[in-house]
Amino acid sequence: MAFIEAILDRTPAPLRGLVMQHHELIKFAIVGATTCVFDLAIFYGLVLTVLDDKPTVAKVFSGVCAVILSYILNSEWSFKHRGGREKHHEALLFFVISGVGVLIMAAPIFIANNVFSLRSTDSKTTLIIVDFVLNYIVGNLLQMAFRFWALRRWAFPEDMSDAPEQESIPASEAADIDSELR
Repeated sequence: MAFIEAILDRTPAPLRGLVMQHHELIKFAIVGATTCVFDLAIFYGLVLTVLDDKPTVAKVFSGVCAVILSYILNSEWSFKHRGGREKHHEALLFFVISGVGVLIMAAPIFIANNVFSLRSTDSKTTLIIVDFVLNYIVGNLLQMAFRFWALRRWAFPEDMSDAPEQESIPASEAADIDSELR
């Protein structure tokens, strides 16, 4: 924590306010960059060796590994101050949302390989460049926008403990209202 405070102390005041206002997005982007490198290493490790003819399978596998790392980093750092859900419910929502994100990210490479027959080219360099553009630029931007919105909305909602409590009706009045409705 002292490291982050030291960086914020050296940040100019107008920029510091902007950073504080968008701290979740900045943390989410840092986690995304970290998991992107992790995903990239696994994807190219697979596609350049054992899964050279199955890039979509390699992408889904690397994406699932990156999602697991992403959950740990996002729940413990990016959205740490948010709450309102039990851990197992939060994790289930995170993995469902991220699963949709993996499919969104794999869609461009699936379309390129199955609709446009990209793998029919003989140039390995061309395949590597096109895979990178489709996976880590197009697909990643699409899934990142979806996941940031969906995770904030459903998996890591605002902490409900700060919300004003609703006025409760005493049990005797509730029984009277219930009997009147019958």
